[in-house]
Amino acid sequence: MSFYKYHVFFCTNKRENGEKSCEDFNSAAMRDYAKQRCKSLGLHKENQVRINTAGCLNRCELGPVMVVYPEDTWYTWVDEADIDEIIDSHLLKGQPVERLMLDPDNKAK
Repeated sequence: MSFYKYHVFFCTNKRENGEKSCEDFNSAAMRDYAKQRCKSLGLHKENQVRINTAGCLNRCELGPVMVVYPEDTWYTWVDEADIDEIIDSHLLKGQPVERLMLDPDNKAK
């Protein structure tokens, strides 16, 4: 059993060789946004939701990416509205957001 109800990892990798990476999409700022929004909703209390930085999740070509555990649900996003939808639907209601999910073959749906 997981210590947190949901443990969310945002890839914030920045590749120095010029290859596409998640930080090209301001993923650290979006992680900070998600963390603050979860705190404002009280989701950080009692081990409900933990928002963390991840090193490279090896899907940067699909960037930006984040993963929600324990379900192992992979997402991409465009803006804060997408992050809000993931928080409101998945983290608050337990309903993953299909339109933002990445499929097992490393493709956006």
